[in-house]
Amino acid sequence: MLDIKFIRENPDIVRKDLEKRNEKEKLEWLDDLLKCDIEYRKQLQDNQKLRQRRNEITDEINQLKKQGKDFKGKIQEVKELPDKIKQSDEKSEELKSKIEYYLMRLPNILHHSVPVGKDANDNVVVKTWGEKPKFSFELKAHGELLQESGLANFEKAAEVSGHGFYYLIGDLARLELALVNFAVDFLVKKGYVLIEPPLMLRRKPYEGVTDLKDFETMMYKVEDEDLLLIATSEHPIAALLMNETLDEKQLPLQLAGYSPCFRKELGSHSIDTKGLFRVHQFNKVEQFVFCKPEDSWKFHEELLNNAETIFQKLKIPYRVVNICTGDIGTVASKKYDIEAWFPREDLYREVVSCSNCTSYQAARLNIKYRKGEEKEHVHTLNSTAIATGRALRAIIENYQQKDGSVKVPAVLQKYIGKKVIGKKG
Repeated sequence: MLDIKFIRENPDIVRKDLEKRNEKEKLEWLDDLLKCDIEYRKQLQDNQKLRQRRNEITDEINQLKKQGKDFKGKIQEVKELPDKIKQSDEKSEELKSKIEYYLMRLPNILHHSVPVGKDANDNVVVKTWGEKPKFSFELKAHGELLQESGLANFEKAAEVSGHGFYYLIGDLARLELALVNFAVDFLVKKGYVLIEPPLMLRRKPYEGVTDLKDFETMMYKVEDEDLLLIATSEHPIAALLMNETLDEKQLPLQLAGYSPCFRKELGSHSIDTKGLFRVHQFNKVEQFVFCKPEDSWKFHEELLNNAETIFQKLKIPYRVVNICTGDIGTVASKKYDIEAWFPREDLYREVVSCSNCTSYQAARLNIKYRKGEEKEHVHTLNSTAIATGRALRAIIENYQQKDGSVKVPAVLQKYIGKKVIGKKG
């Protein structure tokens, strides 16, 4: 979230940012927030005066007693003060709660390089890489091909778990593990520390890492428990340092998280509705960085470069897009997506999301570092390395053969021990 001091001192910056996002309702929130902040600080002063008066009148009564003077008039004032203090405290808490409500919902300040736009159609392509494969035959839907080859079973998964789940079988399961091991090996060699996080988080830390509306639209909640299944390892990794203060020399922290991910979202707008692209459960290797503010934009480019290198080594054509103001969401200050080429649909689809969240998550989670005598919020960044379902589909489509088999990308062959899977595997 944004620091109230920053908002108080820079209301025009926040206002212009909300205008860029076309957030009309939140512009009204900003005005009310600033009013509440003024009233809250005045209320705190009133609270302090009441408590100070309580101490003063107690001393006055004691002095009058010692002097043998009448103090009955003071007694009445003493009796009235507790109620006044209670009412003043209640007013302060009410204002504080309202301020926190607004702070938790106002979005991050956008980087100046974020393009202005209404929706995904206004995202800006900044780079395209790779040669699109050409086929002399009609590509099969990846779900159909995998089911026919005995490499996956979507029908039984739908029967026992519902739509959006799958069984990976044999060489396809091994290919998924190969993707995970390849991405982990790549990141570890670059100095990232592997971390396997909890698969559930309590609501309080989850409120620190993501947009609150995600709880209803994306998260699975454990019934009768204060626990939510994680949508990505980014979230528990960010919470790893909740309420911690680091020494400056401990930064940066570069982590590679591996976990299953659970999401309610399920896409039905694709031509291939049965498959691996938008599902309720998938595995992912995530990059995450805690760093000093002055280093975060350097790391944003590094995370993007890491993800690009992974897809270049897989030889999957892709493009990089700079996400516009109308599509970026609440938490990120700037976000790149990598969109891989999917030849069956003849279009690019997102496979990587790479975000600089600046101090937004750290402020919500209370993660700071010591900078001399001062304390400052760290910056947090995250990026997909590999989301296995989407990467598998990209491989199956770009490496599909006429007989229904699938070539294994050269960089993965040492992990699986095969050059081809499927009908000739």
